[in-house]
Amino acid sequence: MTEDEFDGFYAAAFPRLTGQLYAFTGDHGEAQDVVQEAFVRAWDRRREFLADGAPEAWIRTVAMRLAVSRWRRARRWLELVRRNPPQEHTPGPGPERAALVAALRELPEAQRMAVVLHHLCDLSVEQVASETGAPIGTVKARLSRGRAALARRLGEADELGEREDDRVR
Repeated sequence: MTEDEFDGFYAAAFPRLTGQLYAFTGDHGEAQDVVQEAFVRAWDRRREFLADGAPEAWIRTVAMRLAVSRWRRARRWLELVRRNPPQEHTPGPGPERAALVAALRELPEAQRMAVVLHHLCDLSVEQVASETGAPIGTVKARLSRGRAALARRLGEADELGEREDDRVR
């Protein structure tokens, strides 16, 4: 089957096969996905495709097998989730983390990137320099300035928190 013949076959068969797989899966999006995947697999075999004699049947069979495989995978996942349910409540970040993130947002982007990569991602100064494309000396300067700015901002946040605590008492 040539590329043009395959394109024509696709245009004619895709809507019909999607309708058939929709009836099988009950999900139109899923039907489109598995039919499309079956056509992708058929594309690699398009040269000998007509020799099979029933290309639409081949695509339908592949699409149905894909749908069943996805259904089984989803069912296994659901069984796993039922055995190990997710936590009811996932705690959010604490006040310290929120204050750090707020202070980081106020830093210039280059300083913020250096601080995050070095202190939160545990990269060495050399690795930060390599990842950002900045010289090592520049990274060291950004880290120094960033830490100083964070210390000021976080110190101000601590002072504000203490004042709020005094008002509550």
